[in-house]
Amino acid sequence: MHCQKNIRTLYCKISNMYTIEKITTLIGARRYGKGNWNGTIGWLLTDSRSLCFPENTLFFALRSNRNDGHNYIADLYRRGVSYFVVETLPQNHLALFPKACFLKVQSTLKALQRLAERHRDEFNIPIIGITGSNGKTIVKEWLYQILSSSAVITRSPKSYNSQIGVPLSVWLLNSNTQLGIFEAGISERGEMDALRSIIQPTICVLTNIGTAHQENFSSLEEKCYEKLHLLRDTLAVVYPYDDEIIRKCIDKSSYKGKRIAWSLTSKDAELFVTSVEKKDTETVIEYVFKGIKGNYTLPYIDEASVANSITCTAVALHLGMSTATLAERMQTLEPVAMRLEVKEGIHGCTLINDSYNSDINSLDIALDFMNRRPDSEGRKHTLILSDIYQSGLDGSKLYKEVSELAEKRNVNKFIGIGSELGTCSDSINIAEKSFFATCEDFIKSNTFTDLHDEVILLKGSRKFSFDRITELLEQKVHETILEVNLNAMVENLNYYRSFLKAETKIVCMVKADAYGAGAVEVAKTLQDHRVDYLAVAVADEGVTLRKAGITGNIMIMNPEMTSFKTIFDYKLEPEVYSFRILDALVKAARKEGITGYPVHIKLDTGMHRLGFNPETDIDELINRLKHQNAIIPRSVFSHFVGSDSDDFDNFSKLQFDRFIKGSNKLQAAFTHKILRHIDNSAGIGHFPERQLDMCRLGIGLYGVNNRNNTMLSTVSTLKTTILQLRHVPKTETVGYSRKGILTRDSVIGAIPIGYADGLNRRLGCGRCYCLVNGQKAPYVGNICMDVAMIDVTDIDCKEGDTVEIFGEHLPVTVLSDVLETIPYEVLTSVSNRVKRVYYQD
Repeated sequence: MHCQKNIRTLYCKISNMYTIEKITTLIGARRYGKGNWNGTIGWLLTDSRSLCFPENTLFFALRSNRNDGHNYIADLYRRGVSYFVVETLPQNHLALFPKACFLKVQSTLKALQRLAERHRDEFNIPIIGITGSNGKTIVKEWLYQILSSSAVITRSPKSYNSQIGVPLSVWLLNSNTQLGIFEAGISERGEMDALRSIIQPTICVLTNIGTAHQENFSSLEEKCYEKLHLLRDTLAVVYPYDDEIIRKCIDKSSYKGKRIAWSLTSKDAELFVTSVEKKDTETVIEYVFKGIKGNYTLPYIDEASVANSITCTAVALHLGMSTATLAERMQTLEPVAMRLEVKEGIHGCTLINDSYNSDINSLDIALDFMNRRPDSEGRKHTLILSDIYQSGLDGSKLYKEVSELAEKRNVNKFIGIGSELGTCSDSINIAEKSFFATCEDFIKSNTFTDLHDEVILLKGSRKFSFDRITELLEQKVHETILEVNLNAMVENLNYYRSFLKAETKIVCMVKADAYGAGAVEVAKTLQDHRVDYLAVAVADEGVTLRKAGITGNIMIMNPEMTSFKTIFDYKLEPEVYSFRILDALVKAARKEGITGYPVHIKLDTGMHRLGFNPETDIDELINRLKHQNAIIPRSVFSHFVGSDSDDFDNFSKLQFDRFIKGSNKLQAAFTHKILRHIDNSAGIGHFPERQLDMCRLGIGLYGVNNRNNTMLSTVSTLKTTILQLRHVPKTETVGYSRKGILTRDSVIGAIPIGYADGLNRRLGCGRCYCLVNGQKAPYVGNICMDVAMIDVTDIDCKEGDTVEIFGEHLPVTVLSDVLETIPYEVLTSVSNRVKRVYYQD
């Protein structure tokens, strides 16, 4: 690359660690509070859900039409944050927040932008600023994939291109950065000037001009001129010459830098694309750049990808990359997630959920995605679309374009939701079409119930709550229910908290769907009761919690390498237990442009399941952690093998000694606080001296005291009903293989629960019982997949009466003892098809 030498020899004066004193000066704030004004700041926070390192976090209490960051100060202070940028001081701030430092400003948003701007001033390096109506994120990510082998790059996370996202992105610049790539998005006049001052690009990339947010501009030309503010003082601009609006606006501007236009039609363009040949799964593109011919093969065939790749080509060639190197790297470009969720639906349907963008350009991308899915061939293509806002177009014209797009992408059925679509229904030229004012109207209609064996694209504006449609199309219904007493769970939480020191944090395990209780509702309750961490087994469990609105810290105990992207996207914190997963995680984080991502280091002190050896691995672990900046240890922990039994106390002491030795060595290698935890549910009370910084609460939260196999407050009760009562003479048998042998004339009840619901087959044939009206009803014969039979001969009961499988009156430990297992297995075996019902007093 032409710029490679310059990039590698530039020196950045600072990393992103500032004293609070310096920040106070940079943003022009007034100081209030009696906290430690000598502290340092490494992390800026605007969303309380992202908190991880409170000791070095500065929270900006941003205000918007929907929310006010000042409302989260108390919670963040409780979680360890001491530094706040505010517009108004909290009442009684000296008394309520004695260790806090408040930086008072007129506008917290402008203060955030000002700090990022001053941070950017410290770096004399090439910076690429990308703007446009669509394609910014893909161009940014593909440029990263193309250029990252030649330079250390800092780029915008995901689509951080707003007035808040841009300063948070630029803050990520650090002393290792050799090239920056940042997106800049606007929705109204005056916004780009602020973003330009923060990014201060040396190269500007303009992808295209579309209709998104058009309602705030009088014309596309006005929007284009607003975006061109990003060009000011740049050395070069890359843009599509064939976009007439962009070309004219740039020609009329007073831009003095290098113009790198790319074109499919004009040989006068700096980059002239001579040929675009689409094949089955790839596209061959030939071009001429400054008289030099070149070509590359793109592993995609959709039009948006072709245009984005040409934009990246123009940038890479301008930076001096050879045509051969470019061709090599283009072949390996990986797809960039476009927020399209694909889910299996009922009645043979496939659901594609895309409710992020509601402009016509993103609709075309989503329709193209649906059309090219391998499973869409031969199936009906259905588009469910809401009113499109912020287009700036007349309704009939807009929806005529929508119709043309849908027809081009082979949509067979159109379902419109919203008053504007209903008014413009004649503009939709698709034979099978329906229109509804609201989602609820659609859900109640025959059109909804008739959906069958279709590929369905859900494309709705956020206000229309399309998630309700998705929920119903995936809905599972079953008569058997698991009642979850959230009050009981809180009682158990407080029981264990009573053993903890005031400063000891707590991690609550909600893996395996919260031990069968249902992770979402359990997590919501735990969050309300201010637990410090939630822990799940795999990333998908964490994603479920995030999508349900869980904002606190979530630990992933068994991260899979294929889930790293998901972990980053949803701000989940993985456990690291081996060098293999450590190296893979670092590589994945670097690929995403991530630095300082929190992880939890596991030490194997005697369980011999997972973890680093604290005696033989710790030096190498520290060495690898110190020679990268992608991840950072937030905690270090281990597992007691037998804290539930006095018989293992000597071994528990040996484990603890090993852990202290290893964790002390790890902490000594870093300046930031690394939390330590080893006590589990049984250890919290049994080893109070070993609580350290944090404890993990698992089975105890759900009501089982595994120190003595007794119950605390019962959280989960599995119930069903009697479907049918039948009089069976003693000469007959009951169930499969005639295993239900009777000794008398009996009354047999059939209940709708079987081993597919989690009722273990080994409980059958009289080995265990359930309760009917408080009386024991033994299981008769083999337990079937969906039904079990019980003996109710001596019980006064009728069809429809409630049956308790386990719960308050029949402890789950009764079942686990019969099965010669532990309560964990019984609780986590309850199938997802069993409906969960939550209640609290």
